[in-house]
Amino acid sequence: MTLSGPLSTRHSRNVTPLARLDIPGGGQVTVENGYAYVGHMSPPLGTSIYDVRDPREPRLVASIAPRDGYSHTHKVRVAGDLMITNVERHKRHFYRKGERLAEVTAELAAGLGRPPEDGEIAAALGVKAQEVADLRAGMARGYQDGGFRVWSIADPANPRELAYVRTGGIGVHRFDMDERYAYISTEMEGYVGNILVIYDLADPTRPREVSRWHMPGQHVAAGEVPSWPGQRHRLHHALRVGDIMWAGCWYAGAYTIDVSDITKPRTLGSFNYHPPIPEPTHTFFRLAQPVAGRELALIIDEEHDHTPGQPHAFLWVMDAADPANVQPISTFHLSEMESPYARAGGRFGAHQFQERQVGSLVFASWFSGGLRVIDLADPVAPREVGHYIPDPTAGHVAPQSNDVDVDPRGIVYLLDRDNGLDILAFES
Repeated sequence: MTLSGPLSTRHSRNVTPLARLDIPGGGQVTVENGYAYVGHMSPPLGTSIYDVRDPREPRLVASIAPRDGYSHTHKVRVAGDLMITNVERHKRHFYRKGERLAEVTAELAAGLGRPPEDGEIAAALGVKAQEVADLRAGMARGYQDGGFRVWSIADPANPRELAYVRTGGIGVHRFDMDERYAYISTEMEGYVGNILVIYDLADPTRPREVSRWHMPGQHVAAGEVPSWPGQRHRLHHALRVGDIMWAGCWYAGAYTIDVSDITKPRTLGSFNYHPPIPEPTHTFFRLAQPVAGRELALIIDEEHDHTPGQPHAFLWVMDAADPANVQPISTFHLSEMESPYARAGGRFGAHQFQERQVGSLVFASWFSGGLRVIDLADPVAPREVGHYIPDPTAGHVAPQSNDVDVDPRGIVYLLDRDNGLDILAFES
């Protein structure tokens, strides 16, 4: 880890850079009690812990590696003296293609009248010819390590593993937690796509499953039949506010789930806008306090495989007065004109916002649009009040701002998917 050189303010408004860490990219940053916890996208790095009590002089105090090169631990959360890190199959989308190897090989052989060559198989799967051997090896190897690890961080500089819970399939993606429960998004045997599995952390050395929630059609082992292809309907993650979980469910939209009885999660309602909106639902979050006298929730979509002519991923502002029937109030979009890197390569649109309330402000990451600070003081007309677009790092044509968190001091932490963590101050 190194601190970068002079901090850039070329593409900034009302945001001052305090420090930049030149580190491999990550999937999530969470900040608690003066420490920043970073989950990295790829092995051999897993979780890095930084002392940010002086935000201008961040200092690495601990680094946890994945157990092997076949998993990544790119998500991390903290509650009290506990930390949870996910364990998910690395290059999961790539290895999913391997599941079609036998089918594609047989179809090609039938059409060609001979065994297909690797180049022909690769073209049918959408991979490179030299990657077919890797797919075969991945299928032979299988994957049984998906799950999550629980750590004691009573001393953040010396995290101590308390438990490793294996779940199923490709493992755990993003999740939520508090000091009593972990709200895990994971694949499980007998289900299609990620579902919600809730674990009791009363004894953090032995997390105990207490309940599950899934969308109709996911539980194939119980005879349910999905009406969608592949894993298009799946839980991305669910966030608890009071006794309701607010769940982003990819192409199934947003769901609200009653967990007043933690052993029996119950669907309250849903809001799905696919089609016509092309980008999947990433995060759904209810603000704990009203804004302008209104109960609000936020939805943000993830820019994925953008189709020209269609909307880029954006932010929704929702009326949450009735959790069983949330309705849109307004949306916030970012024009490609607002970033010099919008068409340089990589993704452009929205991805994530801070998963805690900061008054009427939303701090959101737009991939090549950087940090956008949005004021909801008038929920009908969200207004941008600041932004910061990092310069691309060596070897990259555009920033890919992936995740963001804000600490109680108002210091902003902007994590790039490819490289870098920017520590920023918003000046209202």
